[in-house]
Amino acid sequence: MMQTRTTPQVLPNQTHRSSTTPETVTATPMTILDGGMGRELEQRGAPFRQPEWSALSLSLAPNSVHDIHLDYIKSGATVITVNSYAVTPYHLGDAFFSKGEALIETAAKLAFEAVQASNSQTDKNLNSPTNVKIAGCLPPLFGSYRPDLFDAEQAPTIAQPLLSAQADYVDMWLVETQSSIVEAQTWYQLIEKFTATKKESTAKTDTLSKPIWIAFTLDDSQLEGSQPDISTDNVADVDQTIYSPVLPTLRSGESVAEAIQAMMVLDVDAVLFNCSQPEVMASALQVAKATIDEAGSPMQLGVYANAFVSKQSHKQANAQLRQIREDTTPKHYLTWAKLWQDSGASIIGGCCGIGTEHIEQIAQHLTQK
Repeated sequence: MMQTRTTPQVLPNQTHRSSTTPETVTATPMTILDGGMGRELEQRGAPFRQPEWSALSLSLAPNSVHDIHLDYIKSGATVITVNSYAVTPYHLGDAFFSKGEALIETAAKLAFEAVQASNSQTDKNLNSPTNVKIAGCLPPLFGSYRPDLFDAEQAPTIAQPLLSAQADYVDMWLVETQSSIVEAQTWYQLIEKFTATKKESTAKTDTLSKPIWIAFTLDDSQLEGSQPDISTDNVADVDQTIYSPVLPTLRSGESVAEAIQAMMVLDVDAVLFNCSQPEVMASALQVAKATIDEAGSPMQLGVYANAFVSKQSHKQANAQLRQIREDTTPKHYLTWAKLWQDSGASIIGGCCGIGTEHIEQIAQHLTQK
C-alpha cells in the first residue's frame, strides 16, 4: 500500500509563486543538498555500471540506496534527492516503459524511509538536521549534456511516471542537469499540467503544489586539457585563479542571463547550477544574481558541482564511467562552497563524485548569510 506524504512544509522563503518582495525578505538560511549517489554506490560495492548507472541498485541493492540517503542526512544535508536520475529510456532502454514507474516509486520510498529513520533515531548523529526535505528528481529526459537530443513531443510520455510515482513522497521538484532553456521550460509546463490534473481529480489539494527548482548544467568544455590549481583554503586566492568566462553559458550555448530571465518569467522558486566543474560556477552565480537583483526577484540561487576530470569530453556523459579528479577533496570543495555563498548561493550541495565527507564539511562550516 502506498504511503502518503503529509502536507510538505516549504523551506524558508521558498513558498511557490511567492509575492514576497526583496525588501521584506529576511536572512535566508543556508540549505544543504546531498551529494552524488552513483559514485557512493560504487565505493560501497553496490551494483553499478553504465548505462544503468545508479538505477541498477534500485532493484539489486535498495538497502544501499537507503543507507546512502541516511548517511547524507547524518552528514548534515537538509534536502535529499530521490535516486530517480537514471530511470529514463536513455539509461534503461525499453525496460523503462515496463519497469520504470515501479523503480521510480521504489526510489521515492527509499528516500522517504530514510528521512523517517533519521527522525526516529534516538542516538542521532549530532550533525543530523531535523525536518529534512525530499526533492523529487526530474532528470534530463533524453540524456545528460545533450540539448541536441531533446524532443518536446516525446517528453510527456517519459515525464509522466517520474511525476506520478514521486508526487506522494516529495516536498519539492528538482529539475536537474538541464542543458537548454527549452528543456527547463518543458519540464515546468509538465509539472504545472500534472499538478492541475491531480487537483481536478481529488479534493485534497494541499499537498499537490510544490516548489520548483531548476538546475542548469554549464558549458565547462573550455577547461578540457587543463586543470586549475585549487590547492588553497583561502577563498580570496581561489577567486584569483578560477576559470571565469565573461559570459557563462549553458551547454546549449545560451547565456546564463537568458536562462535566468526565462525562469523569472515562469516564477520558479530557485535556479541552481549543477553537474559542471567548480571553476565555472562562481561566474554563473554572479551573472544570475545581478540579473535577479535588477529585476527585484526573490528567486534563490544554488550550486552543486561535479568532480569530473576536465579533459574528458563533456558530450560523453553516458559512454563510460568518467574519472574523478583528485584535487576536489572535501576541504577544497568547502573552499569553493564558501566562494559560491559569497557569490549569492543559498543552496549548496554536490553532484557526481561529491560524497558524504564533502557534505559534512559544508554543513559544519557554512553559516547563515
